[in-house]
Amino acid sequence: MKAWDIDVRPDFVGLPKGSGSVDDGADIFENKCASCHGSFGESNEVFTPLVGGTTKEDVQTGRVKALVTGSFPQRTTFMKVPTISTLFDYIQRAMPWTAPKSLKPDEVYAVLAYLLNLAEVVPADFVLSDQNIRDVQNLMPNRNGMSTDHGMWPGRGMGNGGKPDVKNVACMKDCKTEVKLTSSLPEYAQDAHGNLADQNRLVGGVRGKQTVAPAEGDEKAIAGQPSTNAIATALATEKGCMACHGVANKIVGPSYQDVAAKYKGQDGAEARLVAKVKSGGQGVWGAIPMPAQSHVKDEEISKLVQWILSGAKAQ
Repeated sequence: MKAWDIDVRPDFVGLPKGSGSVDDGADIFENKCASCHGSFGESNEVFTPLVGGTTKEDVQTGRVKALVTGSFPQRTTFMKVPTISTLFDYIQRAMPWTAPKSLKPDEVYAVLAYLLNLAEVVPADFVLSDQNIRDVQNLMPNRNGMSTDHGMWPGRGMGNGGKPDVKNVACMKDCKTEVKLTSSLPEYAQDAHGNLADQNRLVGGVRGKQTVAPAEGDEKAIAGQPSTNAIATALATEKGCMACHGVANKIVGPSYQDVAAKYKGQDGAEARLVAKVKSGGQGVWGAIPMPAQSHVKDEEISKLVQWILSGAKAQ
């Protein structure tokens, strides 16, 4: 459970110890974040901008004026988010896009410090830490823009002194001391959602039963081990590739099967694709750029490219 229990609450429960400076955050952001967000967090090419639309007056009032007047062309992250813990939590759990959970706490503090500086919340020499992050919360541009009155009817929201929509009393009597398995997935339904062996979590122990008949000649799958395609799919998932590419469907970038079709029979295709994955690029499949995959080892890139060019099957 500890591997999954990494969320940070608005009251800062779960916040790890650490610190990071604006300068360090600038370096980390440029290397790991700028390919999607732009060097100054203002890119609108892949995702909506992180910064922009806030003023020093907003920092003082805690309410972003542009949200009321509509004077800024689109809503940026710092215009909307009222709690700094939300930003820390999201960066820690989900970023970078291609390698989530890879940043250490000090790196998360540094990246967040850099973003706060870009939003003119903290000065350029600021060092964000678990000791002063609560003080920075009092400077968030939209800290007073969050409504807690979200009940089913006006005035019923729990944050506004209203009453809950349901009533119940927890019963903790006669609790069972022994858990017995009373049912299991029937045999005919075990592969209803694909091969369970391919659906392994990235955190914790690897588990998964082979529920799809192996391809002819696939000795690994016959022996109850993941197939070659399953191993490649797992590697692509682990390295964040599947966040932008589906095996058979386009997501942000083209599907792997479309890539295979495009490069089928071309001399030097493998070398070109390996170079593309390593250094990133733009224009072949549209305007959205592909970030450099510097976190993936050369031998892993080669395995992934060979799998893609072979036709890229999920299992």
